This record gives sequence, C-alpha cells and structure tokens, in this order.
Amino acid sequence: MMNAENMKDAELRRLAWRCRRGMLELDIVLQRFITQHFDGLTLMQLKAFDDLLELSDNDFWALVSSDNIKPKNADTVNVVNKIRALKQNH
Repeated sequence: MMNAENMKDAELRRLAWRCRRGMLELDIVLQRFITQHFDGLTLMQLKAFDDLLELSDNDFWALVSSDNIKPKNADTVNVVNKIRALKQNH
C-alpha cells in the first residue's frame, strides 16, 4: 500500500537518480541540494526542480553559475538560488 511517506521516498530516489550528471561539478551540487533541501521543497518547487533537470548539463551549469541568468518564475528562482548558494559554499 502506498502512503505519503513511501511516495516521498520514491520521489527522493527518482530525483536523486536524475541528479547524477555527466558534469562532476553539477553532480556534486545537485546531490547536496537533494540531501539538504528536498524535505523543505513545496510541490511547485519540486516541479520546478524536475523541469530544471531536463536542461543539458552545460545549460544547467550556466544557470547555476551566473547571476545574470534569471529563471522565469518564483518557484524556479527559489530553487536556483538554493542551488547557487550550495555551489558558492563548496
């Protein structure tokens, strides 16, 4: 029987798997993001993060590395800012 806790664990495993990237730097930052922020994300932020994972490694890294690139909506901005903060702290 699926309950909320099982669904949450399944989503965590799914996103953690999708965070495994070809670019080591991005891989490290995304794994940290999942470890430190997954539990605090809203459903809309989870959706925004899932959408970001569709980006190529180079495009995703450019977004995370540049303050000049601004995401389109508030949830994506929030997620990207959290990822940027982890990148700066590593």
